[in-house]
Amino acid sequence: MRKYLGICLSALSFALCLLSLSAQAQPVAGRDYTVIEPAQSTDDPGRIEVIEFFSYACPHCNDLNPLIHQWARDLPRDVFFKRVPVSFNMPFYALMAKLFYTLDTTGDQARLDAVLFNAIHEKGLKLVSEKNIAEWAVSQGVDARRFSEAWNSFSVDSKVKRANQMANNHHIQGVPAIVIDGRYLVGGKSLQDLLPAADRIIEMRRAERNSKAGGSTTPAGK
Repeated sequence: MRKYLGICLSALSFALCLLSLSAQAQPVAGRDYTVIEPAQSTDDPGRIEVIEFFSYACPHCNDLNPLIHQWARDLPRDVFFKRVPVSFNMPFYALMAKLFYTLDTTGDQARLDAVLFNAIHEKGLKLVSEKNIAEWAVSQGVDARRFSEAWNSFSVDSKVKRANQMANNHHIQGVPAIVIDGRYLVGGKSLQDLLPAADRIIEMRRAERNSKAGGSTTPAGK
């Protein structure tokens, strides 16, 4: 009898442990995320959209950058990741948003992403005018004519304005900020909390989508 009771107690303890872990895994509103109202449209309704709102001017974005790139590479196929630079009506942030879209237009953004963060936050480079921004870009191998054309283009200016509008619509008040599927702003007490919380909210959003569609909650392969 004593042995049977011991087995039952062990089983109960194990079950309670599993329930505790399951409860911890469930995202909690107000702690792990804030609901965005109204929900925002996404570029690809067939997949779960993850947006990182960021700025090259932001030191915390610099700290998160290598981590979020690695994390984004491992996302399943039903999730897509994009980045949106913010301006916050601040001159330096506005210049960095324009630089992001200029380098994206010239095809140099991915190559110079970490280099630019390092130049600003590790080397202390002051990229505070169009002139020294252009000089820096050319020093990094960007074609001067293509850079100037992109920097002064209507397309880049339109993208910066759209990014500002997106930040407003998603209620972004600081960066880095991660938004899941136009509905959930990821919360956390530190940078280390952001990506694990984002993983849990992606799972929650996937379950919501599949429940609505009456399908499986299994993520697509990587």
